[in-house]
Amino acid sequence: MLHVLIHMDKRGGKTTSETIALMLGTNPVVVRRTMAPLKQAGLVTSDGGAGGGWSLARAINGVTVREVYEALGSPSALAINVAVDHKTCPVEQAVVAKLGAVFQDTEKFMLERMRDVTLGTLAEDADQI
Repeated sequence: MLHVLIHMDKRGGKTTSETIALMLGTNPVVVRRTMAPLKQAGLVTSDGGAGGGWSLARAINGVTVREVYEALGSPSALAINVAVDHKTCPVEQAVVAKLGAVFQDTEKFMLERMRDVTLGTLAEDADQI
């Protein structure tokens, strides 16, 4: 969604669910479902009908990655996690205890850093590439 929001800013005006769906290779219905919590969080607005579409509600310099993350339901910030398949296994217990704490600390650090990164900063970085 960060990618989509930055593109919306660069396009200016309104962006339809159909256009966003093309960007993401998905269905416009999926786009509307995904954008709904962003709208509830006050990050985007929408207008229906002819000439309608999605718009940013605020300047991207005032929107943090953390706000987008939270609006989307705070999914796991890490793609890896510890598995608990054999609760009675002492090796698994040791691994889960040690790595679980590491992953929690890492996620906490990432979430704090997300407060300092705005979509505007990401857009500027993209312009440099």
